[in-house]
Amino acid sequence: MSQDVIGKSAQDLAQANMQDYATESASFSWDKARELLDGLPGGKLNIAYEAVDRHVNNGGGDKTAFRLIAKDESTTDISYRDLMHLTNRFANALQSLGVEKGDRVYSLLGRVPQLYIAVLGTLKAGCVFSPLFSAFGPEPVKARLEIGGGNVLVTTRLLYKRKVAPIRDQLPELKRILLIDGEDADQDLLDLAKLMDAASEDFEVVATDPEDLALLHFTSGTTGKPKGAMHVHQAVVAHHYTGRTALDLHPDDVFWCTADPGWVTGTSYGIIAPLTNCVTMIIDEAEFDAERWYRILANHKVNVWYTAPTAIRMLMKAGGDLAKKEDLSNLRFMASVGEPLNPEAVLWSVDVLGKPFHDNWWQTETGGIMIANYACMDVKPGSMGKPMPGIEAGIVERTENGAQEVTKPMALGELALRPGWPSMMRGYLHEEERYKKAFSNGWYLSGDLAMRDSDGYFWFVGRSDDVIKSAGHLIGPFEVESALIEHEAVAEAAVIGVPDETAGEIVKAFVALKPGFTADEDLRLSIVGHARKRLGPAVAPKEIVFRDNLPKTRSGKIMRRLLKARELGLPEGDISTLESDEK
Repeated sequence: MSQDVIGKSAQDLAQANMQDYATESASFSWDKARELLDGLPGGKLNIAYEAVDRHVNNGGGDKTAFRLIAKDESTTDISYRDLMHLTNRFANALQSLGVEKGDRVYSLLGRVPQLYIAVLGTLKAGCVFSPLFSAFGPEPVKARLEIGGGNVLVTTRLLYKRKVAPIRDQLPELKRILLIDGEDADQDLLDLAKLMDAASEDFEVVATDPEDLALLHFTSGTTGKPKGAMHVHQAVVAHHYTGRTALDLHPDDVFWCTADPGWVTGTSYGIIAPLTNCVTMIIDEAEFDAERWYRILANHKVNVWYTAPTAIRMLMKAGGDLAKKEDLSNLRFMASVGEPLNPEAVLWSVDVLGKPFHDNWWQTETGGIMIANYACMDVKPGSMGKPMPGIEAGIVERTENGAQEVTKPMALGELALRPGWPSMMRGYLHEEERYKKAFSNGWYLSGDLAMRDSDGYFWFVGRSDDVIKSAGHLIGPFEVESALIEHEAVAEAAVIGVPDETAGEIVKAFVALKPGFTADEDLRLSIVGHARKRLGPAVAPKEIVFRDNLPKTRSGKIMRRLLKARELGLPEGDISTLESDEK
């Protein structure tokens, strides 16, 4: 655990939306957060209205909502007024096809304008939206469409041919395929542009109830099929407030969330929260490239940047000199999510970028940020921060009598939340029993092990099934991985426990190296020595294996369970979200 504390600057505090964490928490209520939005008559609430039409009606129609950066780095700006008209046309197009309130609309697209229009137009029409990651193969696409009962799919001709056509006859509920490049489409495949051209740009947003289903996000389990987490229009209250508070979004900001909308982060904080906060959003069509990313930050004067630990470690791997070639002085606030952010990455960002990344924690199930490091608060590198105002978090133990809170500082237990926040999932689709098992004694059980220090900061230890039990010690993989990447040669690390006759389990590490280092015995011994010095012999890895890449999900999380399954010859479980892998 890092002993460093990075103090807030007077300038950052002066600009922060939340000036004092304790004061904000004491006076906060979700009803007050709801008042930050306009709503619709009769107590109705629609996410898309709050994200788009509200700003146009309040005089902000000329402001740029999206700045789309193509692969050749050419740009296209779409104003809030343009976005209102385009999403109105999409909603009208759905209705012209007989699509009704509550029907399920899916997308299988890259980061192109039509994806964002489809999300918001679907919600305006009172339909349920579910994003699919464009790199999915046919089987994960099929599983998610089957579980959710997908009625409409928005995609491209090529993605349809490769990933949908082979399974189309197994999806009887999938009635409409809308192609964004559907010129000369036949009856079975519809031309979305043609449909929208024929549709009116006027549309009365469907007055959805706050508890009407709005979003269906799938999350993979360690085994079995993916789970469909259901989120309602009321979630926009949390999206808006957490964007304003945890990401410190201001209406004059240029904001870049690098997450793909195929994942919950890319929807909640790559579409909804920034738009409700009336910022200008950057959307980059291309994949990660360190030099390109720094150019985008500089050329488009990005103020707030939200990215993932994997991307930060890749920037570290590329070297700090790249960052120094660009003027990044407009960056005011940087945040990270997706998996815990190693302390070394936070300290690197201070050294190279002049300010810390602010880690935060949440899940697909929570729908929005639950614990964060705030602009007004000191950062403890390696910590998730403190709970959002309105969120009660605790450390609990599972007992025969249900979850029991543990209050001793730095006691290890499961991170739990008191239910009732607006973006909390309302269930797993078709899996009521699975949903009920996530709650005990008035707590939502996250499945993550953590600790809370005497200052109220929370510290991630690992997923409950990742923790290693060695010779009486409970070892969190994150702590070991963070120590390993402090070594000058290590770019990424993943740690698992493997059976041992004497100790029960021993720690085994898989390591990917930075460019210029050779995977040989001398380097292995150097890394082992560093880890033993940093962690002590009881916690340091007993084995280290070099790999070119570590298995990751497409959202950037290292898949420890996959490493362990392969090590022990166990079933690999659901690997539909697997992206990079080098066995």
